[in-house]
Amino acid sequence: MTAIAENLNWGTELWDQYDNLSLHTLKGIDFLEKYGQFVRDRATIECEYASKLRRLVKSYQPKKKDEDDYQFTSCKAFRALMNEVNDLAGQHELVAEDLQANVIKELTALVKDLKEERKKQLQEGLRLSQTLQAQIEALQRAKKAYDKAYRESEKAIESFQKADADFNLSRAEVEKQRSNMSHKTQACDSAKNEYAQQLQRTNELQRQHFRSGLPEVFRQLQELDEKRIKNIKNFFRASVDIERNVFPIINKCLDGILKAADIINEKEDTMLVIEKFKSGFQPPEDFPFEDLSKGGSDSGSANNINNIPASGKVKEGSYTVKGTITNKAMKKRTGIFHIFGSRGNAAISDGKEDLSELPPNQRRKKLMLKVEELKNKVAQETATRDGLMKMKGVYEANPALGDPRTVESQLNECSHRLDKLQQDLARYQAFLEDTIKGIQSGHNNSLTNSPRLLNGSRRRNSGGSAAEEESLSRSASDSSVNHNNHNNHNHSKPSAPGTPQMNNHGCSNSPESGLGTSHTSLPGADSDPDQYDGNGGESEYYEADLLPSIGTCKALYPFEATSEGSIPMSQDEELHLIELDQGDGWTRVRRMLGDLEEGFVPTSYIEYTLFNT
Repeated sequence: MTAIAENLNWGTELWDQYDNLSLHTLKGIDFLEKYGQFVRDRATIECEYASKLRRLVKSYQPKKKDEDDYQFTSCKAFRALMNEVNDLAGQHELVAEDLQANVIKELTALVKDLKEERKKQLQEGLRLSQTLQAQIEALQRAKKAYDKAYRESEKAIESFQKADADFNLSRAEVEKQRSNMSHKTQACDSAKNEYAQQLQRTNELQRQHFRSGLPEVFRQLQELDEKRIKNIKNFFRASVDIERNVFPIINKCLDGILKAADIINEKEDTMLVIEKFKSGFQPPEDFPFEDLSKGGSDSGSANNINNIPASGKVKEGSYTVKGTITNKAMKKRTGIFHIFGSRGNAAISDGKEDLSELPPNQRRKKLMLKVEELKNKVAQETATRDGLMKMKGVYEANPALGDPRTVESQLNECSHRLDKLQQDLARYQAFLEDTIKGIQSGHNNSLTNSPRLLNGSRRRNSGGSAAEEESLSRSASDSSVNHNNHNNHNHSKPSAPGTPQMNNHGCSNSPESGLGTSHTSLPGADSDPDQYDGNGGESEYYEADLLPSIGTCKALYPFEATSEGSIPMSQDEELHLIELDQGDGWTRVRRMLGDLEEGFVPTSYIEYTLFNT
């Protein structure tokens, strides 16, 4: 069958199908263009898919605020997965580029060549057909002329024969008919010869047309169509090869995702949670049992009941303990715009430098990072100083290279920066050493770690008497009553220098003791964190419970906080009113939403409404 098919061709088998072959080759080229458009759309889809993959990876990249969460193995694995998906996008882009370069480009050039070759062959076939048609028309004209001449010749012979038989005609008339007959016969012979020549020429041209000329045109069209079909097959194969070439890299990307999955360690992640949120505080002590039968009076019983520590509370299903990371301490009222407050309060503000407001374990991590950062800066400045010293020595040895005095100023600045960095490093190393010692010794209630509990967790001095303990209990009871009664809850401002006043608890309201009568506050910079005298006196603590709201207020103007103790507010913002103006032009407020931030704002910037009591 194959051998027979090889002997068959369009020229011999389809010699009379010029129009159908012309239409077929046109449809074939149109099909090739259609396939090219398919490949072009396929490349566009690959590009769009790659673009969407990259956009997907970009949208899920961790924000700066979420960087801390990516220390977990699951988050690291997810980041590695996104990198692999990004590489997958690159492979799809490569497929699109290769399809464009190796298939679409060549296909477009092939379509152009096929159209030009088809046009050329069809024009040649048209020329051959027109030539044959002209020859046939010439043959028809010659035949018509021969037919006409033959009829005229026959008529002339007939006329001569009639004239020759008619005895009434003169001899001249007979000769005239003879001469006419001879002329017509001669013209008929010439037309016959011309017709014969045209017939021979037409038959020869027709044989050439259908046996060599037109078959050659059809053979060229057949080769053109076979070339088109063969290239379609090659384009199919090229497209497959382009995709197969990226399979190894795609498999590597998938293997990378599997490796990312293998690095996920649930135990390591749960340990990191401990490292991240561990405060370093000790759990609260047991509630002491108070035997009311030994009180001897109702007031004593009440005082004993008030000795039960209010160090914890239930909120949204969880039990929080004062001084831990789950219970935020209230901001202490300190100096605003340096109008009031003193050295003791400044020490509290500056306490942020040693990160004393953080729990012990969190403070240790932050200090370790700070120490490491300072060490790197010290190393950089040391290298810079050494380089400047070497440059100065070279300039002194060879003044032609430069003036040593130009280096001295830079060297002095570098030495100054290095000294400051070394001082900061020594200070933070001391902070870190104290924190580590505090954690190791179990004393996590010191000044350098966190606020201590007020009531049940107060330490008793071994030299204190029972009367002193009762005095402490009574003081705690009075504080509890004043905390629940707004009329007695008086956070007074500092008086003029040298005239400290006493608050409801008998404590001084001087700047050294802090602003207001908060039940718990951090001690000043000059106080001993473990100081406790025999009279029941002890250092101050931050207050952990939120004070009750006595009304609401609305901001008339926006306010930007520029000092410790004040908070910013926007125009028309509504806030809780915590404490009225005590005469210094500042009012204590708390936000209604968010983290319930508290602080002071100018009284003239707000209008307030008190609750009916």
